[in-house]
Amino acid sequence: QVQLVESGGGLVQPGGSLRLSCAASGSIFRLDIMGWYRQAPGKQRDLVATVSSAGSTNYADSVEGRFTISRDNAKNTVYLQMNSLKPEDTAVYYCNRKEFRPSTPTDYWGQGTQVTVSS
Repeated sequence: QVQLVESGGGLVQPGGSLRLSCAASGSIFRLDIMGWYRQAPGKQRDLVATVSSAGSTNYADSVEGRFTISRDNAKNTVYLQMNSLKPEDTAVYYCNRKEFRPSTPTDYWGQGTQVTVSS
């Protein structure tokens, strides 16, 4: 089945940038929505951004204009470019893949990567 592996997290100062990557392996179903979610300590896991197999994107209001989601279908990889980072962006970021099979839609999750924004 599908495995998602995230990378690119780390420590950055406010105003800095990071680029997260999520590489998918296994049997990849082509009709899907891939996205990034994040979860801060003691808080709910929230959607950050999504990109469909056709390239349509959607962003949470809190990151609109600062973050950019993209995908490379040839490499089975989705990216999250994060600019103008704020301390409130600190969280574990998770890659998600939703596959829309005719009768059995399926969710997959990565292991998460830590992003810390601090001076």
